[in-house]
Amino acid sequence: MEHILELQSVSKRFPTANFTLDKVSFSIPYGAIMGFVGENGAGKTTSIGCILNTIKKDSGTIKLFGREMTDADTSIREKIGVVYDGENFPVYWTAKQVANVMAGIYTQWDNALFQNYLAVFKLPIDQKIKHYSKGMTMKLSIAAALSHHPQLLILDEATSGLDPIMRDEILDVFLEFVQEENHSILLSSHITSDLEKIADYITFIHNGTMIMTVSKNDLAYRYAVMRCKENQFRALDSADIIAYRKRDFQIDVLVPDGKAAQRKYGDVVIDHVSVEEIMLLLVKGERL
Repeated sequence: MEHILELQSVSKRFPTANFTLDKVSFSIPYGAIMGFVGENGAGKTTSIGCILNTIKKDSGTIKLFGREMTDADTSIREKIGVVYDGENFPVYWTAKQVANVMAGIYTQWDNALFQNYLAVFKLPIDQKIKHYSKGMTMKLSIAAALSHHPQLLILDEATSGLDPIMRDEILDVFLEFVQEENHSILLSSHITSDLEKIADYITFIHNGTMIMTVSKNDLAYRYAVMRCKENQFRALDSADIIAYRKRDFQIDVLVPDGKAAQRKYGDVVIDHVSVEEIMLLLVKGERL
């Protein structure tokens, strides 16, 4: 399988902040959406900075479109659309000024496409961005990222702060984008329900360390959570436990194969597990 983005053992140490991104590895196939999940400070934005070369990694390998990107490699940067949470453009600019600047940066800038997104998103072209709502500002950033015909979208909390209707609208745009077989998305988000709707794979990171990558199919049909009493938990095979968390009189246990666990431990309640519950178990739970 060919990958549009590959990280192998990427590390970055910040001594003053007492934080280390520790040997992070994951890859995104062409035509796929990867959700990137973790608590605040887990290392998502640092990982994205390393990918984009805005943060210099200490070690490891990052390949985009099959090769490593240097600071002078504009041909690769042309193929990447980026949206950050927060201000992507100066607030005193208008959408028209955004278009003029982007046209000077990207050789593939498509002003007709940008104007179409402005119309679809109902964004005024001559109004200063400082008068936009949070949702309008994010829509503008997404429109600009898409309008130079990238193959890879890297989105750092691009749906945060949006209302459910607006998020659903944006998610449809992302799904349409990956209908092209050579397009992919890396989407960092705290809104796990969004990832459950559109992500093909989800990578979990905690405290600078990548914990696991799971496909949506495995999430839907394999992973599960066991609701155990104390005596049931003590009887479990440690090989069946990814993580566990004690809650009052119950112990929740994340297992990699719910059907196999049901056959092996017939008297234990086993439930489907959501992305949010996996994250809570991995972050707040314990491991044997």
